[in-house]
Order: sequence, then C-alpha cells, then structure tokens
Amino acid sequence: MKLKILAAAAVLVLLITGGVLFGHKPAAPDVSFSTLHGQSFRTADLRGQVVLVNFWATTCTACIAEMPALKTTQDKFQGRGYRTVAVAMDYDPPARVGAFVGLNPLPFTFVLDRDGSIARGFDDVRLTPTSFILNKRGEIVHKILGAPDFDELHALIERLLAEPT
Repeated sequence: MKLKILAAAAVLVLLITGGVLFGHKPAAPDVSFSTLHGQSFRTADLRGQVVLVNFWATTCTACIAEMPALKTTQDKFQGRGYRTVAVAMDYDPPARVGAFVGLNPLPFTFVLDRDGSIARGFDDVRLTPTSFILNKRGEIVHKILGAPDFDELHALIERLLAEPT
C-alpha cells in the first residue's frame, strides 16, 4: 500500500513539474494601464503582439542606462508586432516622468502606475528595472531582473514573433 501511495505521489509530482517545465506559462495579470496622455488599455488589449513590460523609475540609473538599447529593440521589431510598455513605478512623480519623456522621445508606450496595482499584478515588482516578456497569447514567458542581455532578448523576441497567435 505504501508503495502505491509513493508511486502515485511521484506521478503527481511529474505531472505538476512537467506542466511547469514543458509548456504551462502563466497568463499576464489583468491590469489596467493609463498612458501619460490619459489613454487606457488592459492587458487583454496587448494580445496578438509580443510585449516587453518594463518597470522603471526616473531615479533608477540602470533603468535610464538601458533605455537606448530598449529603443533599439523597439525600432528593430516594432513593424513585426512587438511593443514596449514602460511602466513608471508608483513612487515616481508623474511630473518627473512626463519631464523625462519630454526630454527623451522614445518609441514606447509610457504608463503611470499611480496606485501600484500594475506592479502588484506583475509578481509584486519592487525592484527596477524588472521586465516581463509576453507572448502573443498574453502569457508571461520570461521575467528579467536588471538589464537584459540584449542578444538573448532579441533571439527570444524573434522566436516569439515567429509563433502563431
């Protein structure tokens, strides 16, 4: 009897880990985004695109340093269904975010996380930069803490863009 229970437990563990390791990807949280210009959209509106959701702050030197490479990434892939959503953390004053964007015209969708709900929805982000890569089905396929390895990121984006919707 003990052997049957152990065998059943082993099978259950394999099924669970197999789902995690071989295909099950968590859906991106259903959050509402609001741009600097007051336009709103939801996570579901991003489906059909490969999206990098980048949490950043104007006081984060690593965030500012990665912006030119994020721009290069956006420029390279935007015509193929790629989008960058740059989420300013809730502690970053909207006027400061607006001033940064005004001085640094970047081809991203800049949004304000006024109440922290976007960061909480995305695995309770507290450190910047933190980025999430979403596939066309709206699933989180990769989380990046700190600046990405852009060669690896570009390879992942290429692969995700080639996938069916």
